[in-house]
Amino acid sequence: MNEYEIIIGLEIHVQLQTETKIFCGCKNDYEAGPNTNSCPVCLGMPGALPVLNRKAVELACRFILAVGGEINTRSIFARKNYFYPDLPKGYQISQHERPLGKGGVIRIESGEGNSEIMLQGIHLEEDAGKSFHLADSSNIDFNRCGTPLLEIVTMPVIRSAQEAYLFLHRIRQIVQYLEISSGDMEKGALRCDANVSLRREGQHEYGIRTELKNMNSIRGVEKALSYEIERQISLLEQGGFVLQETRLWDESKGRTATMRTKEESPDYRYFPEPDLQPLELSGAWLEDIMQGLPELPHQKIDRFVREYQIPPYDAGVLTSTRQLADYFEETAGLCGKPKQASNWIMTEIMKIMKDAKTAPEELNIPPRNLAELINSIENGTISGKIAKDIVVEMAASGKTPGEIIGARGLEQITDKKVIEQAVEQVLSENAENLKRYFDGQQQLFGYFVGQVMMKTEGKANPHLVNKILKDKLNGR
Repeated sequence: MNEYEIIIGLEIHVQLQTETKIFCGCKNDYEAGPNTNSCPVCLGMPGALPVLNRKAVELACRFILAVGGEINTRSIFARKNYFYPDLPKGYQISQHERPLGKGGVIRIESGEGNSEIMLQGIHLEEDAGKSFHLADSSNIDFNRCGTPLLEIVTMPVIRSAQEAYLFLHRIRQIVQYLEISSGDMEKGALRCDANVSLRREGQHEYGIRTELKNMNSIRGVEKALSYEIERQISLLEQGGFVLQETRLWDESKGRTATMRTKEESPDYRYFPEPDLQPLELSGAWLEDIMQGLPELPHQKIDRFVREYQIPPYDAGVLTSTRQLADYFEETAGLCGKPKQASNWIMTEIMKIMKDAKTAPEELNIPPRNLAELINSIENGTISGKIAKDIVVEMAASGKTPGEIIGARGLEQITDKKVIEQAVEQVLSENAENLKRYFDGQQQLFGYFVGQVMMKTEGKANPHLVNKILKDKLNGR
């Protein structure tokens, strides 16, 4: 494998979250009842004329500006001609020679260091319908026809399946931060086709490429690319050659299979869309969009490290979604202990979210309650161990830590006399272990601590237990 250089380029389609479709007034909700959101325009009826959705253009520009791309203030729509049963017009309104955007960079971080994935073109276009193949029939739902799509094409600079995975993860993160798309691959809101080829080290010409389709998750893209790379290497090593074709990824079998020969640009017979004027954008309008951009993931990571003094790894996890980042910031601000807030969110809170399959804003534990729990530990009201039980009850009931602590009598014991009594009882009941301790088995100290905590039903302040126990043992 070291003899070959891997060349990967990705085409990503992002469904934009607009109220209506890109060229008509139909509701942009393809999950509604089949064929309930369609009209003569999105069905391509004779005489029906498209009208461009201003919001779709705005959302597309937000992405282009966010990744440092260049916006063409005058772009042109084109007809891309091909036949699929779920493409009622027999062509797709897209962009070709003069797209809305070009260039831009997506930065990714991996164990091998940081990489910059250069973007080639960023196009605005419409989606096709969706076919459903059953055992004895095929059905078509046209609700998706006319859904606004942002097509993002990378330069062929990705060099591994893992880089492709990290790139797609960052794309999804950015569109979610910008609030232009849900980025949900399982629902088709973000889709990816991949072109992959190999060339021997030192070779300048690109090898024959294959296109991969039907990958329904970011991890699926990584698996499909890994399989296809191995397949092409095996072919070349056996003296064979790679065909230029489109291959489908079969998730259940873990392999790709031939679908059809790959179309080239001339096959689509692009020409300017006669029913739409060139799109012209003013500098003032674009400046307003630029000013309204939110803080992006990489910017938030840098700020979290700088302002909250947390490790870059923590910052990366906490900024994985905009909602989680907001949850952390509010919690840290309320409790004044960012590292403790980070630890609790990355362990207990994220576990609860995963188990319940819920988002931070849907939790029964608002930031103010988590901040109260953290402060209850810090001021000695409860121990960290008890807090882990309390946070589970908080998630189930929505109650505050104070309500749970009061109802269950969980206040931590900080009275030295009470703890001293418990220590004396433990030592008197464990004469044999005490002798072994003084004979050199110092690890029994932890055993004694555990016994004291059991005596106090886990309520004793662990710091005081350790100090008092150590003093008692040293005084014997």
